Amino acid sequence: MNITNPTPVQQQAIPHLLEGKDLIIESQTGSGKTLAYLLPLLEKIDPASNRVEAVILTPTHELAMQVVKVTESLIDPSSLKVQALIGGASVKRQVERLKLRPQLIVGTPGRILELIKLKKLSMHYVRTIVVDEADEVLRLGAKKEAEAIIRSALRDRQLAFFSATVSSELRSWASQWVQAVEEKVKVAGDAFTPSGIQHYYVMCDERDKIETARKLYHALQPDSAIIFINDSELIAEVQEKLRYSRLNVEALYGDADKQERARVIQGFRDKRFPLLLATDVAARGLDFPDVTVVLNLELPVSGDHYLHRAGRTGRMGRKGVVVSVAARNELFIIEKFAKRLGIRIVEKELYEGHLINAGNRPSPKPPVNRKSPKAKTQSYSTSKTSPRGSMRKGPK
Repeated sequence: MNITNPTPVQQQAIPHLLEGKDLIIESQTGSGKTLAYLLPLLEKIDPASNRVEAVILTPTHELAMQVVKVTESLIDPSSLKVQALIGGASVKRQVERLKLRPQLIVGTPGRILELIKLKKLSMHYVRTIVVDEADEVLRLGAKKEAEAIIRSALRDRQLAFFSATVSSELRSWASQWVQAVEEKVKVAGDAFTPSGIQHYYVMCDERDKIETARKLYHALQPDSAIIFINDSELIAEVQEKLRYSRLNVEALYGDADKQERARVIQGFRDKRFPLLLATDVAARGLDFPDVTVVLNLELPVSGDHYLHRAGRTGRMGRKGVVVSVAARNELFIIEKFAKRLGIRIVEKELYEGHLINAGNRPSPKPPVNRKSPKAKTQSYSTSKTSPRGSMRKGPK
């Protein structure tokens, strides 16, 4: 994979996991967390085993399939098998595939628990459970399912929680299960987001946000970009307006069916279209290495959501730009995000198709002083036939 040096999170997590320690890891988005837990997990699995030895829980279908894809790039499928168990797919087909005896399961808590209850998936030999994007697992209401899965495994199993943001709720929840080694891995000082990302915002009226986003896209000219909105009910309207402006854009949102979401994700990765319009379903864990620009058409609902959206660019040390389109009454939200995340969000403005620092428009050129030709003098007179008062003054 042309990776020659471990990232900081890999340096800190891998030794603990190889030693069998429980772990809570907080590390920036795009910092290499997947390999940080996947490599030691695969190292410890017995290829000769015909039982499930490890389980990875993810909050979304898309993240589960991404982890499966990374796993498949690392293993010899003739000796080690991985299977995805996600909601929305055929239970019957998944049960049939479990007969192939995979050693590693990756999936969403709801579907995994469903198959445990159906006695189609045994947790008796599971030695390691990883909860990826653990704060999102809690936020989406999968806490009870995750707890039931953990209880179904042996008491001496290893637990690891990974997230870009470890909230007090997550820390309290995880601590009930483990006496964990907790590591906060930060890169480039104290900032939560990678140092290669530049953060900007542009002010406009609420009604002009879509047009402003279109102009920003043309000004930045990215090969690959994501526009984020909050409300999935607005997806169709925003997509139609962007397409009317001749932008090649597809939409990714949670209410779409599994096949449609998979088609859009793969098409975006294959560069069949340069612009992805998405809700926060695309902000968690998904790896789009070619994305250079993230546009917040609607401001995220919290600093953590800002962090995860921003993490879709600038991954693994690459450069990236995040631009938020804000109305005047939203400026305090921008300031709150900057303080919460320890970043500087710079105001910019659009000028003649370019993104410039606010207030730095060039001074208008003085008008050219051209001497006007002297007006010809005209004389007026009245004749006997001219009516009284018909005389007009000539031009000055």
